Amino acid sequence: MTIELNFLVLVLALLLDRIVGDPQLLWARLPHPVVLFGRAISALDALFNRPDLMKHKRRRNGAWAIAALLALSVVAGLILHWFFALFGLAGILLEVVCVTIFLAQKSLADHVEAVAGGLKTGGIRGGRAAVSMIVGRDPETLDEPAVCRAAIESLAENFSDGVVAPALWYAIFGLPGLLAYKMLNTADSMIGHKSEKYVDFGWASARLDDLANWPAARLSIALIAAGAWLRRGSAACREAFRIAIRDGGLHRSPNSGRPEAAMAGALNVQLAGPRVYAGVVVMEPMINGSGRETATAEDIEDAVAVFYASCSVLTGLVLALFVFLL
Repeated sequence: MTIELNFLVLVLALLLDRIVGDPQLLWARLPHPVVLFGRAISALDALFNRPDLMKHKRRRNGAWAIAALLALSVVAGLILHWFFALFGLAGILLEVVCVTIFLAQKSLADHVEAVAGGLKTGGIRGGRAAVSMIVGRDPETLDEPAVCRAAIESLAENFSDGVVAPALWYAIFGLPGLLAYKMLNTADSMIGHKSEKYVDFGWASARLDDLANWPAARLSIALIAAGAWLRRGSAACREAFRIAIRDGGLHRSPNSGRPEAAMAGALNVQLAGPRVYAGVVVMEPMINGSGRETATAEDIEDAVAVFYASCSVLTGLVLALFVFLL
C-alpha cells in the first residue's frame, strides 16, 4: 500500500472512529486486540521477570521481551495488510475498520465527558467514580477541582498517545507501524512504571515508548493550539503555544507535559501539581501556574470541545496530504 493510500485509509478511519468509537457490544463478546497484547505481555512478564533473577538479568530479559513483541506485531501487521489486499476495495474498507479499532477519539471524549456529567449529577462522589475509570491516582484524595484537572490532563495526554501517535505511525509505516506502536504503548502502561517489580524489566519498554511518542507529543501542541483557535479564539491559540513551550518540560514524562501544557494554556487553567498514586504523594510543579486555580466541570466540557476541534484539524491535515500526493 502506498503512503497516499495510507492517508486515505487514515482519513476514513478517523471519521469512522469519530462517529462510532469503540462499540461496547462487540468488545463484550470478543477480546479487544489491546487485551490480547496485554495477555502476551503478562505471559512474558511471568516467565522472564521472576523475583529470583538478578536486576541486570531482568533488564536484559525485558529488552528481549519487548523486542520479540514488537517483531511479532510487525509480522502481524504485514500479514493483515497482505490478507486485506486480497479483497481489493473491500480489503481497503477492512483496513479502515482495523485502523479505527486502534484510535480513541470518541471513546476518550465520552469517558472524559462522563466526569463532568458525574460531577453535575452525583457531586464529588459521582466525579470521583467517573475519573477513576481514566486515571491511576487515588480518587478519594481528589476534591472537585482536582477531579476536573485529572480529567483534563487525561484528555490532553491521551490525545497524543491515543489519537495522534497511532495516526502518525500508521501514516508512515502502515499496519506494521500501528500494531508495533500499540504493543509498545500497552507494554509501557503495564510494565513501564518505576515500581520495584518493573524498574528493570520494563526499562526498555519505557524508554522506547518515550521515543515513539516524542514526535506525536510535539505535533499535539500545534493541533491543540489550532483546536483552541477554532473554539476559543486567537488568544487561546497563542496561550496554548506559549504555555506548552514554557511549561511542557515541567512534567516528569518527557512527552505528557507537552499536550497537557498546551491544553492548560488554551483553557487558562492550572494543571498537574502534587498527586497521590497508591498512597504515595508525587510532587510536581503546577503547569500554567499563573492560570486559574479552580478547574470546573465547565472546563472539562471546554477541553472536550478543543479536543474534538483538534481531532478535526488532524483529519483535515491528513486529507490535505492525501490530496497533495495524488
